[in-house]
Amino acid sequence: MLIPLIITWFVFTILVRLLKITFTHALMIATIVFLLQVGYGVTPQKIFDFIINLPGNFSQTRGR
Repeated sequence: MLIPLIITWFVFTILVRLLKITFTHALMIATIVFLLQVGYGVTPQKIFDFIINLPGNFSQTRGR
C-alpha cells in the first residue's frame, strides 16, 4: 500500500510542476504579445502570420 502512494505522490508532483511551467510560459507569451501590441502596434494576426511563414523563411535562406 505504501508503494502506490509514493508513486501517486511522485506523479502528482510532476504534474503540478508541469502545470506551473505551462502557466508561466503562457503568461510570458501573453505579456510579450501585449507589449508588442501596445508599444509597436503589432497585432496578434501579424505575429501569427510571421510564425506561420517562419519555416518558409528558413528554407529560403538555407537554399541561397
